[in-house]
Amino acid sequence: MIENLKNIEKIINSELASKVQHSLIANEELTVEIDAKDLIDIVQFLKSNDKCKFRQLIDIAGVDYPDKEKRFQLVYLFLSHENNTRIKISIKFQLNQSINSLTKIFPSSNWMEREVFDMYGIKFKNHPDLRRILTDYGFKGHPLRKDFPLTGFNEVRYSEKEKKVVYEPVKLEQNYRNFDFESPWEGTNYIKEIKNLEKDGKKN
Repeated sequence: MIENLKNIEKIINSELASKVQHSLIANEELTVEIDAKDLIDIVQFLKSNDKCKFRQLIDIAGVDYPDKEKRFQLVYLFLSHENNTRIKISIKFQLNQSINSLTKIFPSSNWMEREVFDMYGIKFKNHPDLRRILTDYGFKGHPLRKDFPLTGFNEVRYSEKEKKVVYEPVKLEQNYRNFDFESPWEGTNYIKEIKNLEKDGKKN
């Protein structure tokens, strides 16, 4: 396994020397860092080269680093059944930068790229149908961005009055914001208070 990865790493670094920024073998996987503009050329090479044969796209994962100049990172996971090896292609890019779609090389990337677009707001050039896939049509924001609030912007409920589902701004009652960190085995403060009141009531 490791020997296969080392051989593939040598092939990639020799054939694509000017397009590979860094390569590393760890956890029986080869990770290659590249520039976003070289994505299509490198993926085509990995799929068509007889010694690589990475012919299955496993997943596309997004990462958000809001404090960095290149805020977003995409990691593409590929598998070679013939060589029983895996490779990760990593690219880093800025907030408003669009990434080339892989749909013409790997049709399965269609939904994966839509998920990344939905969750992170990353746009893919030449994608045939780039729209939300996990959230609702009118959903605001992108849930996996680090600046997205945990409560979201809107809440959904069924209105008996209007007889339909309505969207409203999130409203958190103040009493839900108070937490105590007592051991659950001992009981939280409000439970203790209730028990004390019950004891006082029995004594009287």
